[in-house]
Amino acid sequence: MKKMMITAICGVLALSSCGSRSADSGIDSGSTRDRREVTESVTASPVQVKFYDNYPRGYGQGLETDGKNRPTGALDFNAKYGKYDADAIDEKGKKIRLTFDQGYENGYTEKILDTLKEKKVKAVFFLVQDYAERNPEIVKRMIKEGHIIGNHSVTHRSMPTLSPEEMQEEINGLNSYLKEKFGVEPELFRPPMGEYSELSLAVTKQCGCRTMLWSFAYADWDVDDQPEPSAALERLTGAAHEGAIYLLHSVSATNAQILGDFIDSAREKGFEFY
Repeated sequence: MKKMMITAICGVLALSSCGSRSADSGIDSGSTRDRREVTESVTASPVQVKFYDNYPRGYGQGLETDGKNRPTGALDFNAKYGKYDADAIDEKGKKIRLTFDQGYENGYTEKILDTLKEKKVKAVFFLVQDYAERNPEIVKRMIKEGHIIGNHSVTHRSMPTLSPEEMQEEINGLNSYLKEKFGVEPELFRPPMGEYSELSLAVTKQCGCRTMLWSFAYADWDVDDQPEPSAALERLTGAAHEGAIYLLHSVSATNAQILGDFIDSAREKGFEFY
C-alpha cells in the first residue's frame, strides 16, 4: 500500500448528490485540529452540508488477534466506523467470505470461478471499470453463477485525495456503468488500496453503498513474486476466524492453485463460506 502524506483537511459533502439514504447525524468528537462538524441549511433546499474529517488513512488488519483468532485491527475498525456502514470483519459466526479485487485480468479468474463452482462457494468480485470493459464475458459469468459484484471505483484513485464530487463520480459512475451494461448495481464498495477518511466513508454511505475492507490479506498481488503454494495455503488456513473477510487477487497463480484446498481445509475446521 502506498505511503500517503499525513495531512488533515476538511471536505464538503453535498448529501443530495448521491443515493437516497438520509444523512448520518453522528460524528466522533475529537480535537479541532483533526475534525469539526458544521451543519447549515441550504436556501430553498432541504439538503444539509456537513464537514467531515478527511484525514487520509491506510487500512491494515495488523498482526494482533483476540481469543477467537480475529484481528483486533479489523474489530477496532468496525467499532469506530460502523456508523458509516463500513466493515472490516463480518462478526457473523463461524463463516468466511471470499472477496477478490479485479484490477486487471491475468488469465486465472476463469480457473478461480471453476473452483468456486465446484465447491459451491459464492464470492464477492470488486471490479474496476476498466476490468469490466475489457472482460465482459467473465463479468457475465460471475453474475450468472451467483457471485456478488462489488464496486472498486472507476479509475482506482485514492479516495481521500479526491473532492467529494470526485468521490461520488468514482462510485456512482461505475454503478451506473454496471447497471447499464450488466443489469447489476453494486451495494458494496472497496476503496482502492484500502485508503479512506471519514469523509470518503460518509460519501460512500450516502451513495447507497456499504464499505467492505477485510480481516485477512497477504502479499499475493505481485505476479513476478508469487507466494510458495504450500506456505500460502498454511497461512490462509491458519488465519481463519469467525466472520472473516478474505481479500485475494485473481491475478495470483498461487491463489488459483490453492483455492480449492483452502476451502476444503477451512470446512474441515468447521467454517462455512457465504
